[in-house]
Amino acid sequence: MKNRIVFAAAVLLISAAFLIAQPPAGAGAGKGGAPKGGAAKGKAPAYTPPEGPAPKLANGKPSMNGVWQRPFNQNVEQPYGKPLPYTPLGKKSFDEYDAEKGDYTGSCLPFGHNRSINGPDPVQFIQTEDQFAFLYEQNTWFKVLPTDGRAHNTRKVPTWYGDSVGRYEGDTLVIVTKNFNGLTKLDTNGHPHSDKMVLTEKFTRRDLGHIDYEITVDDPVMYTEPWTIKKVFTLRTDWQIQEYSCEENNKGFFEGRVKAPEYMGKQ
Repeated sequence: MKNRIVFAAAVLLISAAFLIAQPPAGAGAGKGGAPKGGAAKGKAPAYTPPEGPAPKLANGKPSMNGVWQRPFNQNVEQPYGKPLPYTPLGKKSFDEYDAEKGDYTGSCLPFGHNRSINGPDPVQFIQTEDQFAFLYEQNTWFKVLPTDGRAHNTRKVPTWYGDSVGRYEGDTLVIVTKNFNGLTKLDTNGHPHSDKMVLTEKFTRRDLGHIDYEITVDDPVMYTEPWTIKKVFTLRTDWQIQEYSCEENNKGFFEGRVKAPEYMGKQ
């Protein structure tokens, strides 16, 4: 309990410090971090990420703290660059997916980590020496995990976002997530996964303005072999995550544009 209270206090302090450090809207910056000079009439000035070396935590490891923009991938095959290595069940599950016949996100249920990290909304990372938090703007979800190299807790129940633990490989933060409930999709296009999926994410802060991100999906139920995609996250010193609310009385239900997935009616 004490460690949770200490980390909660640290999250608040880091968040406050990060927000206070943001430049005023429209202000110029020295080397990146905000646009210099004016912009063409009617056009927003182009954003330039800050330049400089990667910042460090007190323990000497790179800090991932900040609000990050990442590429929106509604179809994970695009960054992968070729068809996914489906098992017969995986191909069948993907071919049969039809959002008009029911998608859990239309019911405001949790998107799951992979679909959230592939989304278009900002994500904020809060990091201390032994804890890491994802603050998703999407539906105001969050996820907190230890980064001290401990093993997974095998007594935890399966969840939408899985059970995550972190460790360091040199200056790269490695987060492994397992124990999913199997009720989510990998992306908007409906690529499947099972409750046996294991995600391995690697975060390498190459410099002040960028993180090299790598995610490997290992799911022997849906795919014949593990597969990996890579992205670059950009630090947005001009952004703050905002409130995002999805309610169960979604207009789309009443207007017939979305339907609840079949498993929602099963006990």
